[in-house]
Amino acid sequence: MPLAPKEIETKINAVVTAWDSLASDASFGGFTLAKFKTKVQPSLDVRTEAETLDSQLAIALDKRATADQESNDAILMVVNSIKGDPEHGEDSSLYAAMGYVRKSERKTGMKHQRPSVEPTVVKLAA
Repeated sequence: MPLAPKEIETKINAVVTAWDSLASDASFGGFTLAKFKTKVQPSLDVRTEAETLDSQLAIALDKRATADQESNDAILMVVNSIKGDPEHGEDSSLYAAMGYVRKSERKTGMKHQRPSVEPTVVKLAA
């Protein structure tokens, strides 16, 4: 089963540190320490690149959230102006075309019909 990316990075660092501190002049598996470092460097480089991209993504998402809030504020300003405009208003086709429900098409919000109340006749004792 392949190792997780974090495990590979940990193993690379452990091998390089141990090799460098305990047997830096020795060769293993056809590698000198310098050749081994060159061989594993792409793994380390791509991790650095991924971390940079993650940071850039977080910054971009934050910028998007700020820009979207400003856009939404502008949308609300325009829509509220249309609602208050005597030539258009909440019942206009412009208002509906922007994705809003015209005032005349809105439901009352009642889910059930009100029960009819019949007057109660109370007989008084004579």
